[in-house]
Amino acid sequence: MQQAIPRQESAILTEILPILLILFLATLARSTFGFGEALIAVPLLALCLPLTVAAPLAVLVSITIAALVVAQDWRHIHLRSAGWLIGSTVFGIPFGILLLQHGHPRAIKAALALAILAFAVYALTKNTPPAQPQDQQQDQPPTHEPRRWLIVAGFFAGVMGGAFGMNGPPLVLYGSLRRWSARQFRATLQAYFLPASILGIAGYWRAGLWTHAVSHDYLLSLPVILPTVWLGRILHHRIPARAFQKYVYLGLCAIGIILLLQTIRG
Repeated sequence: MQQAIPRQESAILTEILPILLILFLATLARSTFGFGEALIAVPLLALCLPLTVAAPLAVLVSITIAALVVAQDWRHIHLRSAGWLIGSTVFGIPFGILLLQHGHPRAIKAALALAILAFAVYALTKNTPPAQPQDQQQDQPPTHEPRRWLIVAGFFAGVMGGAFGMNGPPLVLYGSLRRWSARQFRATLQAYFLPASILGIAGYWRAGLWTHAVSHDYLLSLPVILPTVWLGRILHHRIPARAFQKYVYLGLCAIGIILLLQTIRG
């Protein structure tokens, strides 16, 4: 006769399995497409964990994914683009914090959501040519990439990060408008997210929010995260260029809808 699982061990499994499933889905999305992990991980983890644990845990997972992707695909990173995006983000973060403290963040979030949805729907319904072929040389920076738009995208990514903890939407918009190829898109975003996430976890550590509970859950999640990054890379390489572009626009639609729902729910 099979021995029953002790009640304490059963409770631990019941608590940790939903967390591992959430991190699996979030990591798969991020590793495959280059973005979307925070929008999946933080809201769902907050249903299972205190937000003071969920947010630092999501940032640690983000650092892990970004580091692995950068190590794998560093040849496809637009170093100049990533550098300008990171540099301008630093100046946007204080404005985002001020907006959160003294502005009308719900109105700003709603306006951003509508703009993202409008662009994504337009892009999905317009018959546009595909991005560069995936077998093309992709370690060269794009030609005629205006520096001012890099600065604008990075600045607003910092504003979004400071106000809402979401740096991704302006970067995804910029990458899709610049028509980066799939590998360029994924690798360059990770080159941005890696230092941005390191700065984020440093802030949590300074605020005393990187606790034993965060480290415990993170270490338990590593056996799930590491192979999922590898699985996402396989899926990424199997997605045709035109299909990848379509998935990016669908992802933007999802981001816009989530932001609207968050605005409505307050």
